[in-house]
Amino acid sequence: METLPTARDSSSGLRFLTPADRPREKLLELGVESLGVNELVAVLLGSGTRTRSVLELANQVLDRTGGLEGLSRSTPAELARVPGLKDARVAKILAAFELGRRAASPPLSPRPQFRLPGDAARFLLPRFGTRPLEAFGILVLDTRNRLKQLQIVSTGSLSGSLVHPREVFREATMLQGASIIAFHNHPSGDPEPSREDRELTLRLVRAGQILGIELLDHVIVASGRYWSFKERGEM
Repeated sequence: METLPTARDSSSGLRFLTPADRPREKLLELGVESLGVNELVAVLLGSGTRTRSVLELANQVLDRTGGLEGLSRSTPAELARVPGLKDARVAKILAAFELGRRAASPPLSPRPQFRLPGDAARFLLPRFGTRPLEAFGILVLDTRNRLKQLQIVSTGSLSGSLVHPREVFREATMLQGASIIAFHNHPSGDPEPSREDRELTLRLVRAGQILGIELLDHVIVASGRYWSFKERGEM
């Protein structure tokens, strides 16, 4: 991580940035591409603290959260534990990453169609791949595998939120779906399924067979990678 030069006020001991190295001014003069990751975070923070310059605070935030990737997955509670981050700054960081996720999401066509496991993964990754909290949902499809609705069923860990087939298929039934694709994200960054993920998938397959609403796949997304139970031959 780059560290930019600072000067020190001998009377107060406070470090401050020289005019040429102030991130906001640098962005406006040279363009956003000229800024490093810590400088971009510094622009979001806006100012430093009584004892730290804004760049020193940005460096501390990145160090405490594990760099840019870790920062993108940080929850409000995790950010609030970083010294110098109050509610307003936490909100700015969370809003910036959510804007990035939405901008990276492909525009939702009126009726996207999911023919292959990779189709669902490409749809889900920019929307859920880097979210800091786990969410479980379904893509409710019509008879031609076109999306009728994306529905979030539960948030929190699967073991903690107790995702149950009746909750999943109640949503699908209400929306008159012909089939569904289940999905959830792993905030850890590793899409490898857990034992609970595999057990839940089997329960959903069996419930779908009874109700006549086929589970086409269960996709796990995480940090640019995905796991498809269908693609891996586990369904």
